[in-house]
Amino acid sequence: MDQKITKEEAKKRIEKLKKEINYHRYLYHVLDKEEISPEALDSLKKELFDLEQRFPDLISLDSPTQRVGGKPLKEFKKVKHPTPMLSFNDCFSEDDMRAWEKRFMDFLGGKVHRSDKFYYCELKFDGLAIELHYQDGIFVCGATRGDGYVGEDVTQNLKTIESIPLRLLEKEEVLANLKKEGLNHIVARLEKNFPKEIVARGEVFMSRRDFEALNKEQIKKHQKPFANPRNAAAGSVRQLDPKVTASRKLDSHAYSLVTDLGQNTHEEEHLILKAFGFKIDRHSEPAKNLEEVFAYHDKWWKSRDHLPFEIDGVVVILNNEEDFRRAGYVGKAPRAAIAYKFALKQATTQVLDIIVQVGRTGVLTPVAILKPVNVGGVTISRSTLHNFEEIKRLGLKIGDTVIVGRAGDVIPQILQVLPDLRTGKEKEFQIPEKCPMCGSKVVRDKEGIIYRCSNKNCFAMNRRRLYHFVSKAAFDIEGVGPKIIDRLLDENLIRDAADLFQLEKGDLATLERFGEKSAENIINSITSHKKIDLVRFLYALGIRHVGEETADVLADQLEAIQQIKKPTDVLVAMKKISLESLQGIEDIGPKVAASIKEFFEDKKNTELIKKLEEVGIEIIPRPKEGKKLKGKVFVLTGTLTSMSREEAKERIRQLGGKVSSTVSKNVSYVVAGAEPGSKYQKAQELGVKIIGEEEFLKILLS
Repeated sequence: MDQKITKEEAKKRIEKLKKEINYHRYLYHVLDKEEISPEALDSLKKELFDLEQRFPDLISLDSPTQRVGGKPLKEFKKVKHPTPMLSFNDCFSEDDMRAWEKRFMDFLGGKVHRSDKFYYCELKFDGLAIELHYQDGIFVCGATRGDGYVGEDVTQNLKTIESIPLRLLEKEEVLANLKKEGLNHIVARLEKNFPKEIVARGEVFMSRRDFEALNKEQIKKHQKPFANPRNAAAGSVRQLDPKVTASRKLDSHAYSLVTDLGQNTHEEEHLILKAFGFKIDRHSEPAKNLEEVFAYHDKWWKSRDHLPFEIDGVVVILNNEEDFRRAGYVGKAPRAAIAYKFALKQATTQVLDIIVQVGRTGVLTPVAILKPVNVGGVTISRSTLHNFEEIKRLGLKIGDTVIVGRAGDVIPQILQVLPDLRTGKEKEFQIPEKCPMCGSKVVRDKEGIIYRCSNKNCFAMNRRRLYHFVSKAAFDIEGVGPKIIDRLLDENLIRDAADLFQLEKGDLATLERFGEKSAENIINSITSHKKIDLVRFLYALGIRHVGEETADVLADQLEAIQQIKKPTDVLVAMKKISLESLQGIEDIGPKVAASIKEFFEDKKNTELIKKLEEVGIEIIPRPKEGKKLKGKVFVLTGTLTSMSREEAKERIRQLGGKVSSTVSKNVSYVVAGAEPGSKYQKAQELGVKIIGEEEFLKILLS
């Protein structure tokens, strides 16, 4: 860099560099062209950076150097959308699409503008919806969808995405581009009144290649890989540090123009966006009728794996803007647009057998054993059938050929039986009259759906109860999982949970495949978990219908009666609570109350609780002071770095707060760690406050 350059000369050079760099960004991202090498472009950016460092007062908001700028944020501010930013309703079949067309056509009374471009079809990106605000051509604000009315300000993060323009094209370029597209009516309007403000909407996503590279890096750093590109993109946009977002190599397409520039069709919106310098999807197409829509959908269903990014369907919109506006909204979705989703990734296979599992509460669950088959890149060999009514609903027989899919590309399920492929050798499944594990009579609940082993001492139930007892949300005994429990039971070293705490190192060291060191580690892990808070203790007991949230509510009631320091204090307190009192507690109700009472009136259960006290189990009282979180309800999603999820739940409860597993309007905070799941989206839809781990820790420690 010339050390003698004046500020005025630097200013002129900076403007030229910015224009040149933006020109090549536009060529690459919008026109899919490349006139200079990436290395040459980097050299131009370096020169610009050096000049700006020498003359920092010349740095502007639209400078390419500001893509990775700004300090990490403490939280995201709220942004109100100029018009509702709502989502689409979904459909999955041609019949669904025909029904959708009939609904909006009936609503419009059949009075619509007919043309060869009646519909407009777009790929449905599997990413995060965003809104972009430009003032005098400069990008000033970017927001997430949020609840559709208010989103989060993620401007700094969106600035790091190369495909999102920091400055729109100049008026002359825009008009020239519009003329090329034949949009003369838009040109005439903009020549007289060029807009000072532009609001556009689009999607942020991550390419398959960059997603794979990111996950390799995550694994290399001993961090959990992301589940899919969508989660990676959504989590990246919501990073408090823009530098983290910049490292993720995100992409973006614009697909909607909020600002009224005289566009008559949705197709024109796309062309106008491109004219201003936005990157749009080149695969969008108009369609004359539903038959052409079906052809478009089928083409991309078959070709989606060839795209560099993930799509989960296509979006179909009534093309005429006037008709679209007249159709209005139904609920939180436009009436004249729909997301035509792809079907589950599916395959056919054979049901080799149907086995019955016995859960910790004695519930019998049928499971289909499948001939191994690859579905969506994963080999599956079994599928839960949920209950015996599901077998009846499907008309399923052992030996049947079935269609299996993965709900949300995750959970294997049998979708359909193909009876025409039967050979006559298939067998009807018979609901067992006796427990397959202990031989006791099977009983049916009042609703007639759930079948249960009548033997409360069924060893299968006991085995499952022990699995539950040592699980993370209960005693959280590290190193003692189902395989260890199975071995201890098979060797007759334990009969119940209390026996775990009486094991000695010598009991394990002599067993095959158990060394002295591993035996010592297991015993140390068990003995270090003799102190537990009341909520986890109640949950660990495995009371039917009592999950973590109900255990929390019950703990409050018991502690209100007397101080709980040891297991038998629970028995004393329970005797003081009538069934009627339990039924009157919010979130418990008659069915759960009856189950709780039944559990504590059972002699075997009370003996186990006394035995747990004898082997040294202590209950840590929740501090009565410092109940600063009383009345606050938290939902946890994603991975926390400073503590485990169970530790976070325990801390919230110690401070008087509640932890919920579901998001509702009654929730105070959704705590979002790394890779938040569907609860994060639900919170956005309901407008529930979302906080990051840093803010969560401040709440705990303040």
